[in-house]
Amino acid sequence: MQITVAHSPDSDDAFMFYALANGKIDTEGLTYVHELQDIETLNQRALRAELEVTAVSIHAYAYLADRYALLSHGASIGDGYGPRLVGKVPLNRSEVRGKRVAIPGPLTSAYLALRLYEPDFVPVPTPFDKIEDAVLAGDVDLGLLIHEGQLTFGDQGLVLIQDMGVWWAGETGLPLPLGGNVIRKDLGPELIRTISRHLRASIAFGLDNRVGALDHAMRFARGLDRGRADTFVGMYVNNWTLDYGPKGREAVRLLLARGAEAGVIPHRVDVEFVED
Repeated sequence: MQITVAHSPDSDDAFMFYALANGKIDTEGLTYVHELQDIETLNQRALRAELEVTAVSIHAYAYLADRYALLSHGASIGDGYGPRLVGKVPLNRSEVRGKRVAIPGPLTSAYLALRLYEPDFVPVPTPFDKIEDAVLAGDVDLGLLIHEGQLTFGDQGLVLIQDMGVWWAGETGLPLPLGGNVIRKDLGPELIRTISRHLRASIAFGLDNRVGALDHAMRFARGLDRGRADTFVGMYVNNWTLDYGPKGREAVRLLLARGAEAGVIPHRVDVEFVED
């Protein structure tokens, strides 16, 4: 049987799926086909239920919960750090109000967090890897960075306005859940548990065999040197990725609840985790 696994073409997801993509674990007769697309495209495809297993934004899960469950592993969680709001000059929080902000997509968790931080701004959806250029060109006032841009914006002369993970931790005492892996419920409980076991094994293999997994991830590092790529992978593939744990699960539920309370998400979300 063939299962499609979709994820972002960045170094942390590549690290996570290294073992699965390179035959390092026994998949018990299942064949996994990898599709790599940016996270907002994957969010939209999941809305159409096109993919059996895919990375999605936690924000997007609010609109997928009827068809998909969250796997208990595979999360990208910012533990005291997260997407970064940047600009050409320093601004305080009140000065963000009304600004044109390049965002990586309206279903991203970065966008949800920014809306909770400052509800009044003009979002300008922009491919995630073009956001720094849009700020530098003056097409927007500020940019909301995800992926490797969180580490490289200073190289472009941009300055940090606010780290969303720092702000969220100060508000809640919790890490900021950004992305997760979801699985389509119609696959059935037995197959879901088997796939879940394979994906968890892939993450664990990468963490236990860091050099080989990082070699693979460097193909997707988008300009990061090995040291920075290792730092970035460490930010988003770690013990949180092996399992959300009680705090991670609480953080997911709270982020989505806060989004509903603020009216960013139009309904309450019943979060369902696959328990192995």
